[in-house]
Amino acid sequence: MPSKQQLVALQETLYTSKNPTRRWLHCSRRDWILDTLQQRYAPLSNQAALEVGPGSGLYLPTLANLFNQVIACDIEKSYLEHATALLPDYPNLQLLVDDMTASQLESSRFDLVLCTEVIEHNTDSALMLTEIHRLLKPKGILILSTPQRYSPLELTAKIAFLPGIIECVRWIYREPILETGHINLMTEKTVTQQLQTAGFSILEQHKTGLYLPLIAELMGNTGLRLEQWLEKKVRKSWLDGLLWTQYYIAQSSGG
Repeated sequence: MPSKQQLVALQETLYTSKNPTRRWLHCSRRDWILDTLQQRYAPLSNQAALEVGPGSGLYLPTLANLFNQVIACDIEKSYLEHATALLPDYPNLQLLVDDMTASQLESSRFDLVLCTEVIEHNTDSALMLTEIHRLLKPKGILILSTPQRYSPLELTAKIAFLPGIIECVRWIYREPILETGHINLMTEKTVTQQLQTAGFSILEQHKTGLYLPLIAELMGNTGLRLEQWLEKKVRKSWLDGLLWTQYYIAQSSGG
């Protein structure tokens, strides 16, 4: 099992990967979330935001620039230690060890919660979403992303980490390849049901990222162009469950 330090280092290198497809899959998710934060849900004044599971801290500077108060929470202290380097530049940022299935934070505190690539690491995502709803103010916004259960990337990952195969994968990529730790992969139907049960109204959905095994590894930029072209076709069809990442903008009830 990789250490927390290895996982943080991996998250940072994904956006500069030498493999065009790997880099695109992560950068497109990053760019969609940043655009959503900056262009569409930037606050007017005196608002508070929470990021659940900040990972390498990629979104924390943006959140701290947009909101008067930002809290980043994680169940593992070692994940938060990496973000302490941001504190001198962002005095409105607070790091907190907190379990989002039983949060110590008070109800109706936040205007926006960002939870990206987190719920797939927790077996009780339904409880997490219920807690997030409790923490949001009435009509507060949740920005959520999580992998799709039957995307080729997730299905291929189950094979890639088998003994004997993972060594070949690492040789092909020639950069860190660590297990994802995804123990709760869900379909769009399941995520939608859990959000609605928690009390959210879904305002918008989006999907990105088509991964084609071997084409991604062996065809470089030509393979990437093919994947990007097919992504646009797939997104508009009943095959959109093949795209890697599903996104939700949801609003809490009340008010």
